[in-house]
Amino acid sequence: MDSFLSPSPLTLILLACAGFAGGLIDAVAGGGGLITVPALLAAGLPPQLALGTNKMQSACGTLLAVVRYARAGLLKSPGIPVAAVCSGLAGAAGAWAVSIAPPEVLRLVIPWLLAAVAVYTMLNRRFGQEARHAVMPVGVFAIAGGLLLGFYDGFFGPGTGSFWTVGLVSLLGLDLRHATGYTKTVNLASNLGALALFAAHGAVHPPIAAAMIAGQLLGARLGSGLVIRRGAAFIRPVFLTVVMALTLKLLVDAWRAS
Repeated sequence: MDSFLSPSPLTLILLACAGFAGGLIDAVAGGGGLITVPALLAAGLPPQLALGTNKMQSACGTLLAVVRYARAGLLKSPGIPVAAVCSGLAGAAGAWAVSIAPPEVLRLVIPWLLAAVAVYTMLNRRFGQEARHAVMPVGVFAIAGGLLLGFYDGFFGPGTGSFWTVGLVSLLGLDLRHATGYTKTVNLASNLGALALFAAHGAVHPPIAAAMIAGQLLGARLGSGLVIRRGAAFIRPVFLTVVMALTLKLLVDAWRAS
């Protein structure tokens, strides 16, 4: 039997640790896949199985973070239900589309978009420090963001949370705490939509997912607690670090592929 079908106890422990780190980062600024997807691939899972398993463990950690943000009153921003429904449907469509249209072009374009996000955030030192007036109708943003970013999350994924956060702060005027709660909710929806497609095709490894979920839940609880207690002053540097690390990784991947 292939080793990835019967992982050793040490492999499961290491993957649980990766789940913890991914859940912690994901709850604060997104980008936990920077850790969890490479860990799953290193464990020997084929790409499709690694992506499906990652969606399952990530969805569990995100769900815990969303519950905690709801209890802290960070999910009262208008438009969240509409954005979540659109994101979930579009996430499923994106996961289906990836099987017929490999996302090679996105691998070349997305790193530069993320670099622009990092520069914008660094130059705007008051980014998300306090709420402002929206410059786009809430309903239009919810539908457009849910469909576009939900599809992107199911199709390719890296940087989805970063794009949501920048859009919510710059277009809807949310502060970083509320933007993080909104982002986690719509990310959960697109993750569940994509997961439904992966699970339907058997692209989930239950024992590995279970080990990583244990770590994810601990990491998500710690990360969401830090967001609730420390707010924008804590989120901004973590957000910037994740965006720059993700940009660098995608640029390196694109260079290797070429």
